[in-house]
Amino acid sequence: MRWLTLYARSRQVPASAAAVALVALAVWALHGSGPVDLMMAVLVLTANVAAVSIGLGGCDVVLERTAAIRWVPRRAAHTLLAGAFAGAALLTVQAAGVQLAPTEVVVRDSAGLVGLAALGAALCGAQFAWTLPTGWLAFTLLVPVPPGIVGEVGSWMIISPATTASTGTAWALLATGTVLYATAGPRR
Repeated sequence: MRWLTLYARSRQVPASAAAVALVALAVWALHGSGPVDLMMAVLVLTANVAAVSIGLGGCDVVLERTAAIRWVPRRAAHTLLAGAFAGAALLTVQAAGVQLAPTEVVVRDSAGLVGLAALGAALCGAQFAWTLPTGWLAFTLLVPVPPGIVGEVGSWMIISPATTASTGTAWALLATGTVLYATAGPRR
């Protein structure tokens, strides 16, 4: 077997891809032709990132730490590809006729959410990497948006991407999560 096949299997990529595909299929089947639904888009993106976040750690973290390969580029690439895959699934559904959110919102939110998942893997372990994106989604949907810059940072998922604070927050989360996860790896 080739290393990429082994890596994908050890990171549960086929199961994650199937979960993302099922979420996309469910959204396509259940969402009618209606107005843009930003909350549904954010929920779908969070579900997609939660599904791919399980692959941020292998079966044996200690064994991976002793491997004689460079993990930093592999972990960084895995994080970025996971975010791209989560966003691409929603964009594919939108290409099929279900309008949920503008493309720039999908790109920004998938980047920020996968950064949160990578941060969660580095801080809590891969099995709990989904908690940070899901927790921030719950905060965004349940807590009223405070005025000013604090509201734009806290509710970056649902604020217009034209605001600098919301877009900057998403890209900062992606950069911080990717760098921390790539260098430190998942917590044991």
